[in-house]
Amino acid sequence: MSAPRLLIGLSAVMVALKDGEPNVLVTRRPSGEDALPFGPFDPANHRTFDLSLRGWVREQTGFEIGYVEQLYTFGDKDRETPEASLMDANAESRVISVGYLALTPEARPAGASFEARWQDWYHYFPWEDHRVRRPPVIEAQIEPRLKTWAVGNERRLGRAQIAFGLDGARWMEERVLERYELLYEAGIVAECTRDAGLPDSGMRLGGTMASDHRRILATGLSRLRSKIKYRPVVFELMPERFTLSGLQRSVEGILGLQLHTQNFRRALDKAGLVAGTGQMETGTGGRPAELFTFRRDPASSMSAPGLATPRRSVD
Repeated sequence: MSAPRLLIGLSAVMVALKDGEPNVLVTRRPSGEDALPFGPFDPANHRTFDLSLRGWVREQTGFEIGYVEQLYTFGDKDRETPEASLMDANAESRVISVGYLALTPEARPAGASFEARWQDWYHYFPWEDHRVRRPPVIEAQIEPRLKTWAVGNERRLGRAQIAFGLDGARWMEERVLERYELLYEAGIVAECTRDAGLPDSGMRLGGTMASDHRRILATGLSRLRSKIKYRPVVFELMPERFTLSGLQRSVEGILGLQLHTQNFRRALDKAGLVAGTGQMETGTGGRPAELFTFRRDPASSMSAPGLATPRRSVD
């Protein structure tokens, strides 16, 4: 028996903000499923993964990506082969996907010749948005199904309580990947049924994605939610000039939480990450607000702190 052919693909979780709402760039597979931008790594023609990623993202979507970092390598043996992107793949191929997080300050439309569009990331994870209230889908669908799945198994029940903040446990916004994987293991998301080759149950908890791309997207969300607290990466998503309320709205959109305004601004001032420009925002119909800019100091960018995120409970 010959060894399976190893193919390497690169997946991009590209994030931008639209009026404070986090969006991801997606493409459409021939199957009709949404997918992350995905392309092959050709070692004969690509000197690095990074250059390869930038090249085919440009070709597939028309976008030039700026900030980018590697997320994780996805190589489970039973992950679905993304045949629409790796045309050399076959039943004997083993596809390894290296995921990347890419940030851009502008969610401009893709050109008419590209099959790419921006999609609100809460379309795929509706249980993650707690800005207004605890999402009803948790109590109405997720909690009862998880507790049925966990009957007689204390370990499963404990995992569900910790992941989804059940029975008084604290909601931890960074656990996006843990929550998705728990739903997959419990057979509650459509990808589980599809990957097992079972008939479509009609169950929909958020938009489905091709292959394991919703898992890769969850990894990107977890990374970004965590990283904005210890590195100033959120400013990679902001325009050159912004109001403090606009910055807070953007951070809230990423975290899926409502922040305490006074404490957020107090911590922001103490960290010294932003500076007033003396210019005022106009044309909004409300009271003019000062425009600020990020203090971008190349000498200290690696050690610059992230943002304090004092939450305001709305549950």
